[in-house]
Amino acid sequence: MTHVKKFMIIVGARPNFIKGAPLLQEIAKYQNIKPVLVHTGQHYDYKMSQIFFQELAIPQPDYNLGVGSASHATQTAKIMLALEPVMLEEKPDLVIVVGDVNSTLAGALTAVKLQIPVAHIEAGLRSFDMAMPEEINRRLTDHLSDFLFVSEDIGVKNLSREGIVRNKIYLVGDILIDALQNEKRKVKNGKVKNTKILSKFKLEPKSYAVLTLHRPANVDNPKTLKKLLKIFAIIQKRVPIIFPVHPRTQKKLPPDTGLTCLAPLGYPDFLSLISQAKFVLTDSGGLQTETTFLKIPCLTLRETTEKPLTVEQGTNILCGQNQKKIIQEVDKILNNPLKIIQPPKLWNGKTAQRIVKILNY
Repeated sequence: MTHVKKFMIIVGARPNFIKGAPLLQEIAKYQNIKPVLVHTGQHYDYKMSQIFFQELAIPQPDYNLGVGSASHATQTAKIMLALEPVMLEEKPDLVIVVGDVNSTLAGALTAVKLQIPVAHIEAGLRSFDMAMPEEINRRLTDHLSDFLFVSEDIGVKNLSREGIVRNKIYLVGDILIDALQNEKRKVKNGKVKNTKILSKFKLEPKSYAVLTLHRPANVDNPKTLKKLLKIFAIIQKRVPIIFPVHPRTQKKLPPDTGLTCLAPLGYPDFLSLISQAKFVLTDSGGLQTETTFLKIPCLTLRETTEKPLTVEQGTNILCGQNQKKIIQEVDKILNNPLKIIQPPKLWNGKTAQRIVKILNY
């Protein structure tokens, strides 16, 4: 009789859902693997959580811990307290965590304390900015993990420099590309079908920019946020800015930004919006990858990035909060399209396939 392996997959925030979808689809092909999906509830708003389960055909979680919002320490602790009895009951052979959110670290730490092996997807990424909560999460998770699945060459080098043994490290590509490839039935010539987001807001392709903003360094300090909004107002005179607003950012915004503000979008709508934008302004790591794959210029409102490959590809430019630099790069894009090369060879939509094959040893 074939031994059935039990893999516990822990998700908790919007990026986890998108990246977890292709992983769960691949696991479903294996009769000897039983997935146990745990949603920590780190993101709980419908537009940031449930809509992704529906649109990406993710099975309903076996457990929803419902931890909700809190400070970083409190939220991480609450997730661990809720996870421990679930792991003790389910006794998984492996715990899989994705990315760099608090649910990622909490899942890895709880598993290791119970002597359960951990696999980390998106290992090895480094911004080298310890003021970012995500940088703390990803570094600690990597050093707790038994399987480190890396998206790009620099991740292997980062882990090796930190003393992680080479036989734990696997270069498999970026699982976010799998999610994008899974949407390719809706993508044709750079346009995403089956969504009415452009017509709803009377937008023409390549006639607007998209903005996302949620990092504490950009939105938590009123002076910094005011400075950025002033920059966006200047850009708005050149090209309309469409701004899907993250819930944590919404709480910090003044009543009138002068921008076209939208509620958080589901994945097909968001993909449609960015795939037809002239350029994107963001502080998101995932969006740096998505724009590179879609060959859309991206101006990153940070001084550092954990995705240096996107900068090497020529699609992503680090601008920080420098008004002169941002405006200068916007003018370049509007007047001279960026020279963009082909995506890396491992960005072929087969990352989940590689991961599960390795784990099913």
